[in-house]
Amino acid sequence: MKRIYLDYNATTPLSDEVRAFYTAELMEFANGSSLHEDGRHAARKIDKARRQVAALVNARPEEIIFTSGGSESNNTVFNTMIEAAQKRGRKTVVTTAIEHPCVLESSRRLAESFGFQVIYLPVDAFGTVKMEEYRRALEKKPVLVSVMTANNEIGTIQDIKELCALAHQAGALFHTDAVQAAGKIPVDLRDWDVDYATFSAHKIYAPKGIGALYVKTGSPIEPLIRGGHQEHGIRAGTYNGPSIAAYGYAAELALKGLPEYEEHTRTLRNRLRDGLLKAIPNIKVNGHPEKVLPNTLDVSFPGAEGESILLHLDLLGVAVSTGSACASGSLEPSHVLVAAGLGPELAHGSIRFSFGKYNTLSDVYYILEKFPPVIERLRAMSTVGVS
Repeated sequence: MKRIYLDYNATTPLSDEVRAFYTAELMEFANGSSLHEDGRHAARKIDKARRQVAALVNARPEEIIFTSGGSESNNTVFNTMIEAAQKRGRKTVVTTAIEHPCVLESSRRLAESFGFQVIYLPVDAFGTVKMEEYRRALEKKPVLVSVMTANNEIGTIQDIKELCALAHQAGALFHTDAVQAAGKIPVDLRDWDVDYATFSAHKIYAPKGIGALYVKTGSPIEPLIRGGHQEHGIRAGTYNGPSIAAYGYAAELALKGLPEYEEHTRTLRNRLRDGLLKAIPNIKVNGHPEKVLPNTLDVSFPGAEGESILLHLDLLGVAVSTGSACASGSLEPSHVLVAAGLGPELAHGSIRFSFGKYNTLSDVYYILEKFPPVIERLRAMSTVGVS
């Protein structure tokens, strides 16, 4: 059966170029911390990758720390706040109600185990931070503000530069989870002036299990994983040289191809959005209409349950998501959609389509042909009315 993959926000495949590069790199086995020539050769490749990742987000190479991925990077930042709070005399963290689960869980740990106050900022119907509430939260003198650049479910993009400037005026450190943003939209860390940012390789067609943490020069940082000198003593563990090198190569390709990627995925997203709105009555497109990732389309289908929609699409050969892949084991409605004001029924009936570089217009046409009858059948069987 024809398979159409529309879950690129969950993960991407290795691109053809990165796969060939990575396969060759797997022959490079030396430890990048060893002093002999083989080790120095491996270290040079790691240094090159550091420069490539830094270039993608406009950072200095020495400000990039390689980790196992976005979740570890986010946890490292929040773990750092335990000591930072003592030094700065502040024990409040400000974040949003629509963050990735690893940020929400890290915030909860600070509150429950270390006595922090955590303020969860509300968002409007588009998923944008409510600025009046944000300014009020900053009056609490937080040690850290953490706001994701782009939401993984609805794709809404926040004004990180403005949010960071306000946080700094209040004396707070600023962190952004930019996992979904890098490689999809321009990311300029020097211009944004954030203290911390997190990234993941498997969102840009590189291997899983590799990511990066940006730490602006002078910002406090404490190791989450201890026991070695790697990454200036900030992240212990033998370097995964081949994956790091592949990440760097993927970052270089992503930077070069960014304009083409944006245009390609936005065209597909908008074509599917317009087609669904025309073919299926009473549906709701979630997220900001303009400030949204070019590849991300989240739609609610009243009168149809999200899990049933997903399974029917899977039978048609189409892979989608009902929300974040990291929360797919939960039967609760999406916390992102609930925070944006959707009721449980609408939130339960939502599907995320996320496009990538290998999707085509024929994929969109196939969905527009096969999918509307699915919603019609599911609604006919539903006991919930469609308003």
